[in-house]
Amino acid sequence: MIHISQQQRLLQKLTPQQIQYLKLLQLPTLALEQRIKTELEQNPLLEESEEVEEETELAAEDSETEAPTDGTAEEVKTEEKKNDEFSFEDFLNDESSFSYKGERRDEEERDEMPIAATEALAQKLLDQLLLADLTETGMLVAEEIIGNIDEDGYLRRELDLIVQDINLTHKMQLTVGQAEEVLRRVQRLDPVGIGARTLQECLLVQLEVLECDPHIKQIAHNILEKYFDDFTKKHYEQLAKQLNVSMDEVKQALEAIGKLNPKPGEGEITTQENYVTVDFIVTEEEGDFIIQLNDRHVPPLRINKRYREMMSRRKVAGVNPETKQFLRQKFEAAKWFIASIHQRRETMMKVMRAIVEKQRQFFETGEGLKPMIYKDIAEVIRMDISTISRVVNGKYVQTDYGVYELRYFFSEGISTQGGEDVSNKEVKQRIKEIVEAEDPHKPLSDDRIAEILNGQGFNIARRTVAKYRESMMVPVARLRRKI
Repeated sequence: MIHISQQQRLLQKLTPQQIQYLKLLQLPTLALEQRIKTELEQNPLLEESEEVEEETELAAEDSETEAPTDGTAEEVKTEEKKNDEFSFEDFLNDESSFSYKGERRDEEERDEMPIAATEALAQKLLDQLLLADLTETGMLVAEEIIGNIDEDGYLRRELDLIVQDINLTHKMQLTVGQAEEVLRRVQRLDPVGIGARTLQECLLVQLEVLECDPHIKQIAHNILEKYFDDFTKKHYEQLAKQLNVSMDEVKQALEAIGKLNPKPGEGEITTQENYVTVDFIVTEEEGDFIIQLNDRHVPPLRINKRYREMMSRRKVAGVNPETKQFLRQKFEAAKWFIASIHQRRETMMKVMRAIVEKQRQFFETGEGLKPMIYKDIAEVIRMDISTISRVVNGKYVQTDYGVYELRYFFSEGISTQGGEDVSNKEVKQRIKEIVEAEDPHKPLSDDRIAEILNGQGFNIARRTVAKYRESMMVPVARLRRKI
């Protein structure tokens, strides 16, 4: 039986255009550039232009042209009003949203420094193996081992599983002992220690080729081989007692171990791996801040003029309905895409201006960060907190004092004895300074650091110090101790 009922519900619905805008808003500069290239490939009406030209007004041309006597124009006009909530002619004549052009700077700023060609670690190891005296089977095992080495230089896969794979694939009778011998040869390639299965094994292999005093080298070997657990926990007095040596000899052995590389596969960081493309550039000139959106690599966009002419009232009679419908869809998509980029730029600039205004002291001096949350910015620019989160996520700003992620400027506050609130990042910086200035022979405990901070006017507990210390990856006092 059919029942008729009445309900009242509160719903929030986003149009496809709003969803597109929100997706573009959260993209950083490089991702936006890729997104635009994808849109250029998919939409024939959208094109890239080095110089966005001023478009002629098509409405003026249409008004000068006489309407066809067969009534086609009237039928088209009636059909458009029937299918759309707005006048399509008004849509065509809105010149402001036909193009987008980001800020361009001098040509020399766009020039990129050439990056030296680099060779992968696996290829370097394989090249060295060609000079080694290995059998065909040995080369096969070595290649399989190198293929399983991770980015830190460790062999994370069990050697017996590698042997099983080789035996099954190549129908061989290889033993784990034979594979161990090949692994030993691989571990002594450059960099030494590559392919080790544990940190202990990695350090022991490197210690073999280390040039130092034989007596100190033997002590270091015994520490790593027999008392590795005490070494990691920095029980130095216990090490000296168990090895029956002086603390000075333990110190020299630890200095020798300190020369070893715990991550032989890490290598050097290239320019490409260590490069951040900023989204904003903030500079100070005569007391005022100039905020620029770094969109110089974003290609300028415009809607193709010929397609626009084809869709005008004068030309529409000669286009079949299927083609016209396709062009209308792509035209609307191009218009909304350009409008979303314009809106993205406007929103991002609003958020950045509000951040600079709230953290003015930091942008002037490089310190004095104030506590601030997303809600503070949302109230200033009258937007939702989720919008602020999308703008901040993954974006970077270049200032006179370095490059910072936008998230850096948002932090909780810590009360001082004077009644003021300071950012917890300022407190973390104080903790870092205290740890760097401590006596390495007697590192400060979290309780002592809390006492020092309270003496400086910060109301902070020991557990808060421990939380901040761990977030900065500063080890506990026992592990910071040095001989």
